[in-house]
Amino acid sequence: MDKFLGKRLDGRYEIKEIIGVGGMAVVYKAFDNVENRLVAVKILKEEFLSNQEFLRRFKNESKAIAMLSHPNIVSVYDVSFGDLIQYIVMEYIEGITLKELIENEGSLRWKDAVHFTIQILKGLQHAHDKGIVHRDVKPQNIMVLEDGTIKVTDFGIARFARNDQRTITDKAIGSVHYISPEQARGEKTDEKTDIYSVGVMLYEMLTGKLPFQAESAVSVAIMQLQREPQLPTEINGSIPQGLEQITLHAMQKSQERRYQSASELLCDLSAFRKDPSLTFAYPYFVDNAPTKFVNDINEEIDDQQEESITKEKNNIIPILTGVAAALVIGLITLAIIFIPRLFKNTGAEIECPKFIGQKLSDIESNAEYNDNFDFKVEYDFNNDYEANVVYEQSIPEGQKLKKDAQITLFVSIGESRLNVPDVYGKSETFAINELEKSHGFKVVTVEEASEEVEAGLVIRTDPQRSTVVPEGASIKIFVSTGKAEVLVDVPNVIGEPIAQAKEKIEDLNLNVKVENVNLTPADSNQPKDYVLRQDPQGGSKKIPEGSTVTLYVSSGVYETDIEISLPSVFPEDVCSVSLWLNGKNIKTSENLDLTKITKYTFKDITSTNKTENYTVMIKGENGKSEEYQTISVDFRSQKNNVVVISSNTFKPADNESSEDSSTTTSGNQSTGSNSSNN
Repeated sequence: MDKFLGKRLDGRYEIKEIIGVGGMAVVYKAFDNVENRLVAVKILKEEFLSNQEFLRRFKNESKAIAMLSHPNIVSVYDVSFGDLIQYIVMEYIEGITLKELIENEGSLRWKDAVHFTIQILKGLQHAHDKGIVHRDVKPQNIMVLEDGTIKVTDFGIARFARNDQRTITDKAIGSVHYISPEQARGEKTDEKTDIYSVGVMLYEMLTGKLPFQAESAVSVAIMQLQREPQLPTEINGSIPQGLEQITLHAMQKSQERRYQSASELLCDLSAFRKDPSLTFAYPYFVDNAPTKFVNDINEEIDDQQEESITKEKNNIIPILTGVAAALVIGLITLAIIFIPRLFKNTGAEIECPKFIGQKLSDIESNAEYNDNFDFKVEYDFNNDYEANVVYEQSIPEGQKLKKDAQITLFVSIGESRLNVPDVYGKSETFAINELEKSHGFKVVTVEEASEEVEAGLVIRTDPQRSTVVPEGASIKIFVSTGKAEVLVDVPNVIGEPIAQAKEKIEDLNLNVKVENVNLTPADSNQPKDYVLRQDPQGGSKKIPEGSTVTLYVSSGVYETDIEISLPSVFPEDVCSVSLWLNGKNIKTSENLDLTKITKYTFKDITSTNKTENYTVMIKGENGKSEEYQTISVDFRSQKNNVVVISSNTFKPADNESSEDSSTTTSGNQSTGSNSSNN
């Protein structure tokens, strides 16, 4: 059982099943527990983990792939460069490979072949514009979705190592049918390498067959170098002539005679699709240059492969004889010219030029540079230099060097760019953590109402998710505040019955809180259960639906004070004063020292909202001296909170029989500020 199945990488990517196996990596279907989505995880095979040069290329390539953002290229979400595992996390695609489609269908309709090829070229053109050459274009690396959309996958491992000399082995059998002649020779490659591979794929789609087939990878590679393919129309007579011409022009063995860019090939295909009767004046199978051979394709070729190569060579011995003679003459001539110069310049030093700021293509095409220096190229992101421009050199400008000294050129692949993570529907805290801490972006939070997204969750980002942006870019996250507030006017319900007031407010989608309060003399005329006050006040402002309005409702009673003047003459200096109603003692004072006070106030007497007759009793400390007074208080007309009773109205307790002739005073006003409290 595969050791990764059922495991979770970095606590995030849960490996479900194997969906593809290549020469260098295994691709798994996995579930991203952070983003809550299916992904494809490509894990580098263990045998490549100890190769430091290979790992360096893998890291550089992973950075470069992250730059690509195109509808016809599978998106890369994440990369990991651990000591024990190296992997790339990509968009998971539901579909089949173009190879599977060809095997299932045989040859495709030419219209479908053109439709697929145009999409492939659009994706490759995007990569070429970023300075990225695929170098492993084959139908196994092309995914076909149910709706006919094409996705280019697997951009290989070493497409930036321009001076990498690679050999052909049986491990390359899956790709050797699609490699260009320059790849078979182990030469430097560029965008035209991908064009050749696209031509082979188009040939296979139209005919259902590969242009070159043999028992070994080496034999196929030699056929790529030496042989011309059978005409597609000889295999499938329904192929339009113009489309055959386009296919063969893309497959020209000489890079100079091939389409020079994906856009050129796209232009011809688009014109042909509009007018299938269109033909092109491209000459084929005419090669005025001597045929080139591979002297050392692979030291590991087995006996069967050597026999295959021998058979191929025997067929062209007559040609080789003539070519060899011409080469010998040419070499002798070159030796006569250049050998003296070589001896003359032995030990001479050359001043290192300034390569910084120059385009790599200009340096590589400069004959003087290539005659004097051995270049090694490394790629990385650089925010100060455009793609394919040298931003650093290993030897400083002006330093003296021996001829053929090695100089490492550090070439920009453009500014470092990342995909904006998908944080839609995530909490604000999670989104900020993912964008700032995990990806290094700057985050600006903007609040926005939303009918669909719950409050506190991210509605969207700007730039949008999956957009490729410079590293460290500023990302706006729009966080939902919930549904938009609807503001309503607060009605004025003061003086209305509480039931009516509540109904009026609740009809406006507002909540009501009721507070029962005692009356004050100022609102003593308000009946019980009527609104006295409200917060917020009516008509003062608009408030959001769902807000609460507090209503203060009358309890029907209020409290007041009753102040009395004590007798100026009383048998005893110390006494108590009490207030009675209907035979019940309402309040009683502490012992009062009449030598020090002349007034006393009964505090917080509850109103009954009608006229009441109270009795005030004054009693000496020894209990022998008593006086009383009956007072009448009309609470309904009371406007102040103090009732004053003059002292001369008190009667001795033993004169109760004359009470009917006593004078009762009520309603006299006083502030009571000098009175004593009970």
